[in-house]
Amino acid sequence: MSMEPIRRSVTVGLDPERAFRLFTEEMGSWWPVEMHSRAVDEFPGEDLKVERIEFQTHVGGLVLEYMSNGQALPWGKVLAWEPPGRFVLAWHPSSSERPPTEVEVRFTAGADGTLVELEHRGWERLGPEVAEVYGSYGAGCVPTLERFRAAAAEAA
Repeated sequence: MSMEPIRRSVTVGLDPERAFRLFTEEMGSWWPVEMHSRAVDEFPGEDLKVERIEFQTHVGGLVLEYMSNGQALPWGKVLAWEPPGRFVLAWHPSSSERPPTEVEVRFTAGADGTLVELEHRGWERLGPEVAEVYGSYGAGCVPTLERFRAAAAEAA
């Protein structure tokens, strides 16, 4: 089985270095945790909140969600770290047994700022449940990148 990667992009009015830092080190300032977090997905009705997100900025580093109950749960692991041009994550923001997918984000300088291109691939690894997860991620990328664009506009 082969599936097309999900590809989305946004242009922000920041230079690549600043856009890269906002996307990674400052992810907790713009990521829509009220829609996309392990607290929401895995603990509905438990009134847990995301306290912060930590993006460890090196190969082998983790993206962690710190919750109001003291737990730190992983979202992904850094596979490639090439600031300010790109990073790649093994993406697995759940406690499921399924294997991770892969997210690559590229930052390219342009006349109007920085083109930020997201590619989410490796869907075929998920097996039969892929359609449900694929559709959810495809739809979720749009408001997530819009939140990033808004945060970049504030930072500019």
